[in-house]
Amino acid sequence: TQELYSVLEQDHAKLQMAKEAAEQRTRELKKEEELHKIIEQQLSFNGEKKMTFKGLTVNKEDMNSLMLTPLIHYPLPGGSALITFEEAKVAQRITEMREHTVELSCGALEELEQCRVQVQAVPVDILLPSALEIRLTQRSRSILVSELPSLGISREALLDKLELFFSKTKNGGSEVESREFLEDSDQVMLTFTEDGVAEPLIERGRIQVPIGKDKYEVKISPCMSGDISNLQLQPSRCPRTVLLLGIPGVLAEEAMRDALEIHFQKGSRGGGEVDALAYVPAGRTGVAVFVEDRG
Repeated sequence: TQELYSVLEQDHAKLQMAKEAAEQRTRELKKEEELHKIIEQQLSFNGEKKMTFKGLTVNKEDMNSLMLTPLIHYPLPGGSALITFEEAKVAQRITEMREHTVELSCGALEELEQCRVQVQAVPVDILLPSALEIRLTQRSRSILVSELPSLGISREALLDKLELFFSKTKNGGSEVESREFLEDSDQVMLTFTEDGVAEPLIERGRIQVPIGKDKYEVKISPCMSGDISNLQLQPSRCPRTVLLLGIPGVLAEEAMRDALEIHFQKGSRGGGEVDALAYVPAGRTGVAVFVEDRG
């Protein structure tokens, strides 16, 4: 009977080990699936996102130069965090360690095991444009008005003044079909209802526009529109940023964010000075925006 009990006990231990190994593999596969979803979503973001090109009206000799500043939208699943360290070597160290046990301040809970969570650290790979081809065309009925004065009036009032001036034939204009400020700029695009109006105004280059009691000289340039004929993307690894996965929703959002930052800034845990941390609780989703690192 003792031998049978010993054999059964050994079998039970083996089964328990197999069960734990299977559970661990299930957790790993779930995290891999989350990563694949992030990459697929990022591809979708880059495939659907419109690209807006902004710039100043410049001399002809400078027109062939183009500076492309990427603005990457990176989807974040629930139970994840993005953490950016001040030094790249810290981020690399954290991802190499992969599994991290984060201690939480659980208040009344006494059992230490209940005050720890396991999270997985993985590198952040984003898709950056490596080659870009644009087909530019000039809008035949539109002009771009720039170097507008700052008068302390609303944008809508300024648009009214411009439409009023450029709709008169004595000023070289005609009926205005639409007027709008270009996004995030101080330049206005005016579109006329008739052909043959925009080109003579563009050839003049500058024109005096009365606004209130004074006249102000504005610049008139051709209005270009472009279609992207070819855009190639290549994966690029963020040197200072790490993605944390598998964070359970056991604490309030602010408390969990603080716990993660406290853990990962400790040198004894492989961490270092944290530059920024964004946390998305379980059951929610988020989007991080990556801009060019000028530091």
